[in-house]
Amino acid sequence: MTEIYLIRHGITAANLNKIFAGRSQEPLHADGITQIESVGRQLVPKNIRSIVSGPLPRTTQTAGILSRITGAGIVIDQRLNEILIPHWDGCTKDELRERFGNEYPHWLSQPEKFELPDCETLYAVQQRAVEAAEQIFQINTRQNTLIVSHLIPLRCLLLHYRDLPMKDFRSISFDNGAVIRLSREKDGQTTVDTIHPPAEHT
Repeated sequence: MTEIYLIRHGITAANLNKIFAGRSQEPLHADGITQIESVGRQLVPKNIRSIVSGPLPRTTQTAGILSRITGAGIVIDQRLNEILIPHWDGCTKDELRERFGNEYPHWLSQPEKFELPDCETLYAVQQRAVEAAEQIFQINTRQNTLIVSHLIPLRCLLLHYRDLPMKDFRSISFDNGAVIRLSREKDGQTTVDTIHPPAEHT
């Protein structure tokens, strides 16, 4: 059996202040560092052999903490990056409503139909994230790998492996520091189960 552990990066100032971080370069909040250190200690018995991380600082910093604790090496994979909606980056939810009144309500109500010029759709995010996960399943046979990514790609992965439609996007919960396991059996079947809820932050 091959296992992939999915983890959302540690908490950031944007998470605390309800800001759409997007592809901004912000690091982890101090609470996020403590949070991921706690998660890392919980993951030591899982015998993680490698960590595959998205390229943004909040994921690479998370991966670095987990690598230090588990001893696993890190690979950066652009396919695990956050969704690309560049004109939203750094906006609070209130600012999104005020400045992009036609776009943001559509994103909230029908994310599966959300499409803007020069931006990614959820289907595009899902395609690249699933490609990354499937490559890990093929290459790291019978090894345990950790994927560090963001809420949107992780939701898209879980929709795929739970065989759910994109319209159920908002039904998927994945808090900062939470860990969910994908287990691939020899027959190709993949099961999904929660390993750890997020460690508490102060």
